[in-house]
Amino acid sequence: MTSTPPPTPDTSVPSADESALRETVRAGFARARADLEALVRIPGISSPTYDQAHVARSADAVADLLREVLPEVQVLTASRADGVVSRPAVVGRRPARDGAPTVLLYAHHDVQPPGAADDWETEPFEPTERGGRLFGRGAADDKAGIVAHLAALRAVGDGPLGVTVFVEGEEEVGSPTFVDFLRTHRDLLAADLVILADSVNWKVGVPAFTTSLRGLVDCVVEVAVLEHAIHSGMYGGPVLDAPTLLARLIATLHDDAGDVAVAGLVSAPEPTVDYDEADLRADASVLPGVRLAGTGPLTARLWTKPALSVIGIDVTTVAESSNTILPSARAKLSLRIAPGQDPAAALAALRAHLLGHAPFGARVTVTDGELGRPWAGSADSQLAQVARRAYGDAWGAEVVDVGLGGSIPLVADLLEVFPDATVLVTGVEDPDSRAHSANESVHLAELEKAVLGEALLLHRLG
Repeated sequence: MTSTPPPTPDTSVPSADESALRETVRAGFARARADLEALVRIPGISSPTYDQAHVARSADAVADLLREVLPEVQVLTASRADGVVSRPAVVGRRPARDGAPTVLLYAHHDVQPPGAADDWETEPFEPTERGGRLFGRGAADDKAGIVAHLAALRAVGDGPLGVTVFVEGEEEVGSPTFVDFLRTHRDLLAADLVILADSVNWKVGVPAFTTSLRGLVDCVVEVAVLEHAIHSGMYGGPVLDAPTLLARLIATLHDDAGDVAVAGLVSAPEPTVDYDEADLRADASVLPGVRLAGTGPLTARLWTKPALSVIGIDVTTVAESSNTILPSARAKLSLRIAPGQDPAAALAALRAHLLGHAPFGARVTVTDGELGRPWAGSADSQLAQVARRAYGDAWGAEVVDVGLGGSIPLVADLLEVFPDATVLVTGVEDPDSRAHSANESVHLAELEKAVLGEALLLHRLG
């Protein structure tokens, strides 16, 4: 790595080289789209209940693509102290020459499960274009990020700039071995500037850098009232069923305005930009008449305040139901925490709330889950300013600094291992990409702009 960033280039007038670069990106985008479609067809779901052979196949496919543009490419793993081995990641690199800086380009190749097939308008692992968008699981999150890096490197070609591409294989399950991977392969991954292509732009036509991320903690809460199921006609009345009591417990987690009611959670300062309510309703497909929850600016509710959701419930299904009082029920809770919140303290606060609000004396058990740290940064360093101009030139619009309600805990982990690096979180998605949901998609014209923005940045740094 270099000890000082390169001088800021004068980008007030596009050079002849940059005009040619724009044409190269445009001409090469059809190939980039074909690469994306091939990757989407691989169901590399990192959740342990799915076949992990597909994750390995996905890593191999990414490695084959990177070998076209980088001289050193490896599929690597790392182990935690408890013996847990990471899912395969891909690292490709070209060492810096002549004192040039090194840029680390991050994305992930694993994807979320597709969910219910009936919720998809097309097959989740068969990419399909409709209305200028490419649909398929992982088309946006985050195989578009992989393709953005690949296509930008193809367009820029060789040069003195050091480039490392790191494509992780377990981001969708919380990156459980990420710090161990960074420490094991520290020499391969060290960089001056880190670009994560795994976030969302402000809207179609307006790029964004993400400068804050909420963290994430989760747990499973079980409510039990009986040693075994009993007849609802014989005992119903004095004995309430476990699902009812679980519902009453869940109802204590928010106040009447919809703000999280767990004591001990913190909020970060409110953002300087706000989200138009009509846009949010459209982007999130909120049904007519549904009142939005919480207080304060919408961007604060989305980015800098805690949010708590029930993401799963285990009870008897309607199809299997009978006139029975159920003895127990459980739910998985997902808590997004604000920048500045300690994850362990947040989980402890949530546990204390659940145990302290046991309805009707029911037995409440809480099983702790994953911890993901929040992050707050800035995009005002010299390297970041070069990036801001490059992405602004690609879109023809000024870059907006935004927060993200979602979590990318690895950002905080990266800065723990590489505290001197500049980290930029860039967007390949837009508010209608529906990452993690059915009918996930990437806006193809926006993806081409993301390729151009990164290509301009690499060209100017080199």
